[in-house]
Amino acid sequence: MIFDEVYTLSNGVKIPKLGLGTWFIADENAAQAVCDAVAIGYRHIDTAQAYGNEKGIGEGIRKCGVKRDALFITTKLAAEAKDYKSAEKAIEGSLEALSLDYLDMMLIHSPQPWMEYGDDEDRCFEGNREAWRALEDAYKAGKLRAIGVSNFQKADLDNILSSCTVAPMANQLLVHASNTPFELLEYSQSKGILVEAYSPIAHGEVLKNPKIAEIAGKYGVTVPQLCIRYDLQLGTLPLPKTANPEHMRGNAQVDFIISDEDMEALKKLEKIENYGASSFFPVYGGKLPRQS
Repeated sequence: MIFDEVYTLSNGVKIPKLGLGTWFIADENAAQAVCDAVAIGYRHIDTAQAYGNEKGIGEGIRKCGVKRDALFITTKLAAEAKDYKSAEKAIEGSLEALSLDYLDMMLIHSPQPWMEYGDDEDRCFEGNREAWRALEDAYKAGKLRAIGVSNFQKADLDNILSSCTVAPMANQLLVHASNTPFELLEYSQSKGILVEAYSPIAHGEVLKNPKIAEIAGKYGVTVPQLCIRYDLQLGTLPLPKTANPEHMRGNAQVDFIISDEDMEALKKLEKIENYGASSFFPVYGGKLPRQS
């Protein structure tokens, strides 16, 4: 079972290979989603300050019936926290909102504030170094077991790597069949950075792709299962988001192997450029996020 499998981060911390994404799960529904996921077998829950559901996630952690140290809880530092003091305050804010003494991992959610996301003229290099320093200090103080980044391009990673005392352990990226940032994926992994794959089912857009459906049919699996398995075989950690227990259960049924031939076919799919109703996400300030 996938629930028994882990990756090992660069600092030796074990992280479950499949996590539950919680973007767009309302705070009032988050506790139930956590409890349902844990009952099914999930032990890795991913949230963020920008999601507005940390309080509910924390309630679910307390109510789920599993000991805290059996769970892996990740949250993300607000993208707007680009100085040491605001980052330090935000870290404490997440611990308080979740009612936890420590977090298993915390990531810088974006190299730029969401309203400026995608503007290559200002990569906020100094601000990210300051935010990273706050994460390093919280890590060294035992408040965070691991630290990393999200949506970081190569230049953003190099900025941190050039000055850090603790290297990023993860980089959370948009990775799915028909949108795989191969060069960034390879570069992150070459630096010992685990890539976590958010939106592995492309907000449902892959369900419309006949080629993906054809390949899924060969294995007798669903399109979501095939796409989650695709991310796993890339060496990434998929984080499918759902509050539906039936979908949670199905997303974990990935005990099959995609052939090399079919992996190549999935890698070469035409890129999805439009995510329909999900193209303009609130955390991006109404702007279309970069898809590469």
